[in-house]
Amino acid sequence: MGIVNIEDELHDQLRKASTVSCRSINAQAAFWIKIGMLCEMNPTQSFNEIVAQELRAAGIGTQALKVTLT
Repeated sequence: MGIVNIEDELHDQLRKASTVSCRSINAQAAFWIKIGMLCEMNPTQSFNEIVAQELRAAGIGTQALKVTLT
């Protein structure tokens, strides 16, 4: 594990995104890095296609989920 230096503005955006995503700042950064790499390697796929592919690879079905609001 190492230290990555990023601009203060990007760190602030990372902190805000991690709150919304219920991830730690490190986990949010790792997510952005992984998805960014996958997007660069698969430029013809959309973000949603890449995330669905990763979910399937992890053994998670991507069928529609029924959400009940209470």
